[in-house]
Amino acid sequence: IASEISAFTKIKFIETPNHFEAQSSQDSVVEFSGSLKTLSVCLNKIANDIRWLASGPRSGLGELIIPPVQPGSSIMPGKVNPVICESMIQVCAQVIANDTAITLGGLGSVFELNLMLPLIAHNLLYSIKILSNSINIFNEKLLSGIKADKKKCNDYIEKSLAMCTSLAPIIGYDEAAEIAYEAYNSGKTVKQVVLEKNILTKEKVESILNPKNMLKSK
Repeated sequence: IASEISAFTKIKFIETPNHFEAQSSQDSVVEFSGSLKTLSVCLNKIANDIRWLASGPRSGLGELIIPPVQPGSSIMPGKVNPVICESMIQVCAQVIANDTAITLGGLGSVFELNLMLPLIAHNLLYSIKILSNSINIFNEKLLSGIKADKKKCNDYIEKSLAMCTSLAPIIGYDEAAEIAYEAYNSGKTVKQVVLEKNILTKEKVESILNPKNMLKSK
């Protein structure tokens, strides 16, 4: 049977080296289901982060632009619903729930037999099917077409008061803090305040407050 399954799936299956353990316990299946659960937790975070980063079009974060896969929101015109993200999140929730059932199935091992094999098999195969399908759809209908909103991301960086962090080693913490407060109260960017005060030359300001320079490791 192992040879037949290997030929059919093109995946190597082998006979268990310990028939007594394989018959009396389903620990390996419970462990495998736990791996699917861990993967689901990871995918849920990715999908949820993308959903939030693509929120908008006005009051959300809007750092990402996701491809529209259905007509716009029925109650919020102009909004692209993150349906692929939400689909993935729901699938992850189902796989995590299936893992609970499989774990309880593992508890059905009594002496030399496990009486809950149908429950374990059904939920494990179901988890594999919906998770693999969801990953393919997530890649095809979302990840392959996702983009960054460069203008909005650049605006967030320019308006960030954290830009003062790179000024502190140059002009001192106290003065950098005053610039941050003034930028906040006036609605101006840190760069605008520094240039207006003539604290540093324009060339120096452009170099120090260049966000790309902040990404370089020392």
